[in-house]
Amino acid sequence: MQIDNKWLGHWFDRFNHDYFADRLPRPRLSVGRSRTRLGSMTCRRQIRMLRTVRTDYAIRLSNCYDQSERQFQNVLLHEMIHYDLAYSGQRDSSPHGPLFRSRMNELNRLHGWEITVTTSVRGLRVVGGMTKRKTYLVLALTMQTGHRVLSVVNPRYARHIERILCTAPGVADHGWYTSSDTYFAAFPCVRSPRGHRVPPALFDEKVSRMTPFSLR
Repeated sequence: MQIDNKWLGHWFDRFNHDYFADRLPRPRLSVGRSRTRLGSMTCRRQIRMLRTVRTDYAIRLSNCYDQSERQFQNVLLHEMIHYDLAYSGQRDSSPHGPLFRSRMNELNRLHGWEITVTTSVRGLRVVGGMTKRKTYLVLALTMQTGHRVLSVVNPRYARHIERILCTAPGVADHGWYTSSDTYFAAFPCVRSPRGHRVPPALFDEKVSRMTPFSLR
C-alpha cells in the first residue's frame, strides 16, 4: 500500500479526535521517500521573551516501502505522540523517554495499536522506482576499548568529522569506505562522530567487502 496527503489528513484528524481530544492543530503533512526513516516530526525552536517557543510543526511519512495501512497508522501515531508532547511543552528525558513510552503503551494497551519506539526497515519491500542501490560513505572505528563502530556519514561533514577524530581520545583506529550494501540503509546519515557498535566479526566482514575511500 501507498499513502498520500489526503490519507494523512484523514487519519490525523481521526486520531486527533479519538486519542488527543482535538487539541492538536493540523501540522504540515507530507509524504516523502526516505529510505531510513518511516516517519518524522519536526518543528522550529525560537527564543521569545527568554523562553523557547516551538512553531512550524510538520509530520512526514515515507512511501519508500510497501506497508499495510495498519503499519502506516502506527507510524503516524508514533509521530503524533512526539507532536503532542512538543506542542504541550512537556519535556521528556530523551526523544523516547518515560513520557513518550507512557503514551505509547497507553495507546497500545487500551486501543490495540502496535506502536514501537523504533521500527526497522529490514524486510520491507522497496516500492518501484527505488531499486537502484545507493552508495554510502561509511566510517569504521576501532576504539581503544576494543569496541567496533560503523557509521554512515553525510559526505559534506566527512572532513569535519575527520578533524575531530584525529585528536579524539579513545579512538585507536579509523578508516573511510564506500559501500552499496543494503545493510546500511537503516543507518542514519550522521553529521557528527557517532554510530552503531557492532560485533568484531561483523565489523571485519563489512570492512572486507567495502571499498577504501580517501578524503584527500
